[in-house]
Amino acid sequence: MQTASPVAMVQPRPDLDAMAYGQPYSAPQPVVVADGGGAIGALRNSFASSPAPMPVGYAAPMAAPMRNGASYHLDAGDKLRVVVYGQEGLTNSYAIDAGGSITMPLIGAVPARGRTTAGLAGEIAARLRNGYIREPSVAVEIETYRPFFILGEVLAPGQYPYVPNMTVESAVAIAGGFSPRAKRDMVTVTHTENGGAMRAVVPLGTPLAPGDTVFVGERWF
Repeated sequence: MQTASPVAMVQPRPDLDAMAYGQPYSAPQPVVVADGGGAIGALRNSFASSPAPMPVGYAAPMAAPMRNGASYHLDAGDKLRVVVYGQEGLTNSYAIDAGGSITMPLIGAVPARGRTTAGLAGEIAARLRNGYIREPSVAVEIETYRPFFILGEVLAPGQYPYVPNMTVESAVAIAGGFSPRAKRDMVTVTHTENGGAMRAVVPLGTPLAPGDTVFVGERWF
């Protein structure tokens, strides 16, 4: 399944490093935070200093992670379309492997995990400029996002293709809907980024990001 997404393009210029990274995904008011450092630790500190914390067992909706795609961070499972203008042998679709890289002719493995499409385009252009192409012009877009996972009390739990702008509610619908034993107000989303995991009980309207895991709890009466 292909999804339309913004194209990140790098024209020949010397300041490609300034394009390396966008803003990290963030989600306010988590119930449980497994601190892997970096953005996760910063989020935990901001929640700890909040003057009005949410009650235990509930988290406010997570911020939408993909409003325009510009700050989306790539990871294993994403499939990319890389265009090197004037170079048909380099222009192709590339999947990010389990190690977090894509492998291209001439330049070999290029780290993609944690980068934006603009940052990756900049890195590819820089490597091509180093002895291969004098003035490379590179564009990167996302062909398909890595899948999301849904477990627990739904009719068809498993792994499904991610669709931009989807929510917890649409994920449940894709998985066949709630099972008769589902506790519909007890849906947990786990988001992993940069080695850290964030888990929160969220409302059904909460946006999802690629790679997220949704767990629907079971009611006992």
